[in-house]
Amino acid sequence: MLQLKYIRENKQEVIERLKIKNFDATKIVDELLEADAERRNAQKQLDDTLAISKKLAKEIGMFFKTGEKEKAEEARNNSTELKQKAKELEVSMNKAASKTKELLLEIPNLPHSSVPPGKSEQDNIVVFEEGEIPELGENKVPHWELTDKYKIIDFDLGSKVSGAGFPFYRGKGAKLQRALINFFIDEAIEIGYLEYQTPLLINEASGYGTGQLPDKEGQMYHATEDNLYLIPTAEVPLTNIYRNTILKETDFPIKNVAYSSCFRREAGSYGKDVRGLNRLHQFDKVEIVQIEHPGKSYETLEKMKDHVANLLRKLELPFRILRLCGGDVSFTAALTYDFEVYSAAQERWLEVSSVSNFENFQANRMMLRYKDKEGKTNLAHTLNGSALALPRIVAALLENNQTAEGITIPKALVPYTGFEIID
Repeated sequence: MLQLKYIRENKQEVIERLKIKNFDATKIVDELLEADAERRNAQKQLDDTLAISKKLAKEIGMFFKTGEKEKAEEARNNSTELKQKAKELEVSMNKAASKTKELLLEIPNLPHSSVPPGKSEQDNIVVFEEGEIPELGENKVPHWELTDKYKIIDFDLGSKVSGAGFPFYRGKGAKLQRALINFFIDEAIEIGYLEYQTPLLINEASGYGTGQLPDKEGQMYHATEDNLYLIPTAEVPLTNIYRNTILKETDFPIKNVAYSSCFRREAGSYGKDVRGLNRLHQFDKVEIVQIEHPGKSYETLEKMKDHVANLLRKLELPFRILRLCGGDVSFTAALTYDFEVYSAAQERWLEVSSVSNFENFQANRMMLRYKDKEGKTNLAHTLNGSALALPRIVAALLENNQTAEGITIPKALVPYTGFEIID
């Protein structure tokens, strides 16, 4: 959530910067500032009314002491009227405050100055590329056929038990999943991340805290009876650890990592591009989250980006890094790098990670603050990244490493799988 004071003092700048995200903020900002003015005006009138009422209360006591009953009665009547006026002003103030907050929640985060203009993923900019694309020849097979051939993932059984997008992993397929999770977690711990095991359900306040609500409400599974939501990523519980918290400047950087199952409705996803593991309703992912000092968050973003690149390097997968354009940056992010790996059988790039800096946008929603050396309270910065999401990683590993003898396992994973080939 943007800071109201910043919008008030930089109205035109906010409107212009949000145009990069293809968001016309003119109307909503005007409505916001109007509601804010109503709230402040009602607050001033309420303060003035309460001050007069307090003064009258003292006068009533004095009039009674001096025997001036008529003046005392008149003052008492005035006091009654003022109390009624105060109640009405308080209602008006609260109504305007609620509208102000509702409007603030609808305004996206401002994009960083390096975010390029653009309307969709077609306008994203490739900033780095590494690795050789495998030449598989005419006999290459997509992963959904390989998983059936080697009996390692069963999509039909998942559809029977749950529905499309909920596969069963079995045998070496299940062990490959576990190996990747442990590998990703160990790599994060090695560079100072603290591992958490988080809840898979969050409350409404947590959803609002990181920006899934109200923006992505329709994409989350909702347990309506308890008003809880299945997490779309471990980012949500990991970041909300610090909701309504005041940190010390010496606490930075805070580095957390968690593996979790993730749940996304993915409504409206159809076609060949979502076959097999390309898009699921339930999938596994390792998430890294950092809480950082505002002056160091972009340096930290680069380090997180380098960490994800190193994971892909160790998995021997060709990959590229994209800086997302304004039309593809999420509602909450200021700057995002996407990672894609090349799927040799599908002959296309698959997104496997996003690494983002949210600056103080989430922190303002969560009231996540820190005290600096002078004792002043400031908003922290939050960052997160997928390190990594498993489904498309598995798809690329299976497709790129297929041979006549079976599917070979990258050397870095062998200590975790306990086998070198799926056959």
